[in-house]
Amino acid sequence: MTTNEVQNAPHGEHPGVDIPRDEWVAAWATVAANSFGGPAGQIAVMHDEIVVNRRWVGERRFLHALNYCMLLPGPEAQQLATYLGWLLRGPAGGLFAGSLFILPGFVSIMALSVLFAAYGDVTWVAGLFFGISAAVIAIVASAVVRIGRRVMKNGVMVAIGAAAFVGIFFFELPFPLIVAVAATIGFVGGQRRPDIFNIVTGHDETEAVDEAGVLVGDEDIDLGRPSAGRAVRVLGIGLVLWFGPVFALAAVLGRTSVFVDVAWFFSSAAVLTFGGAYSVLAYISGEAVNTFGWLEPGEMTSGLGMAETTPGPLIQVVQFVGFMGPYRSPGELSPLAAGVSGAVVATWVTFVPSFLWIFLGAPFIEHLRGRTSLTSALSAVTAAVVGVVLNLAVWFALFTLFDVVTERRGFGVVLYQPHLSTLDWAAAAIAVGAALATFRWKIKTLKIVACAALVGIAAQFLL
Repeated sequence: MTTNEVQNAPHGEHPGVDIPRDEWVAAWATVAANSFGGPAGQIAVMHDEIVVNRRWVGERRFLHALNYCMLLPGPEAQQLATYLGWLLRGPAGGLFAGSLFILPGFVSIMALSVLFAAYGDVTWVAGLFFGISAAVIAIVASAVVRIGRRVMKNGVMVAIGAAAFVGIFFFELPFPLIVAVAATIGFVGGQRRPDIFNIVTGHDETEAVDEAGVLVGDEDIDLGRPSAGRAVRVLGIGLVLWFGPVFALAAVLGRTSVFVDVAWFFSSAAVLTFGGAYSVLAYISGEAVNTFGWLEPGEMTSGLGMAETTPGPLIQVVQFVGFMGPYRSPGELSPLAAGVSGAVVATWVTFVPSFLWIFLGAPFIEHLRGRTSLTSALSAVTAAVVGVVLNLAVWFALFTLFDVVTERRGFGVVLYQPHLSTLDWAAAAIAVGAALATFRWKIKTLKIVACAALVGIAAQFLL
């Protein structure tokens, strides 16, 4: 296979390289069907299929795209699929690759949400989600360790993470404020002490070697120069697609409609997912339970378990939350129709921004390829994310393992006091087993959750 040069096109767009349609569909269908295990596993599958097996994109080009996606809010694996699709076949290719990456998880979680909502009181269904919820505690704890290894390299980063945990767990500081403060500290600190703050540097492109015969390798290809006019058009179209349905819902249903609440809430959450989906789950959980009343405290773990065991990005858990809120406040619709509609709205406003960031920024990132940028702000945000995810793990553990948890408030501080006598020993046993499987035996997440679900079903029948 010889290198094909992308033809020149105005405004930074291009018609794409010559790839047969059946090969194109087969490649991205393979990536979508095997996108289990979180972003690391999803990116590995994409690398094997697009770089190693198909030889459509060279190693350095792949890593360059990945480094940009890591800096964005939103699911980096889905954004990487969109970026590579754009690079290979223009905007249509980006839409196809990014949308197909979402589709299997969307269908799976929709089915599981219906099962949970309609049959959650059936013994075997209750047992299924009981086991999954207990296992999720260990899975979130492993995320703390995994993210921490990337950034907790010195005392300053540890202090930022600890401060973030204290701020969100004890003082209930809003997640956007924590991100903003961490980014500011990192940006300013990086100017004075880059040795301390420039920790998260993405993936090193310098050691990557592009072999001959790839369609888009390390060489320069003519994508056309990016322009301000194109950027304005893309931004305008993206904002209309993003917020147009939100304003339409508000105009038709009224500002107090649950669908409008879902649309506005997940639009704001979509821009806060720096550092992966786990970073914003604590924010979503708190708002869904305490502010909107869409979920009971322990139900978020069931939704997270759905996202962990189905293909697609972990942030797809928003679909479960978007389903449950309208399902329980359906208005004039049937509960099922309201739930499905809410899930579609939540998914739309979550992923439209991901496409927007790619189509808006990718032409400029390609034009600036080879230049380095400061990563101190990202490092500090990632350190704060460790504390936020730790908060999530503790919060899940409290409300999953104990039937009664009392909140004590005073002087702006909240303390959660579990009643030890209400400890659910079956849930604790499943959580401990999942922790051993995760940290000691290194068993894959999908297998852990599947086994926990079976144990949960058995426990519901036997206890």
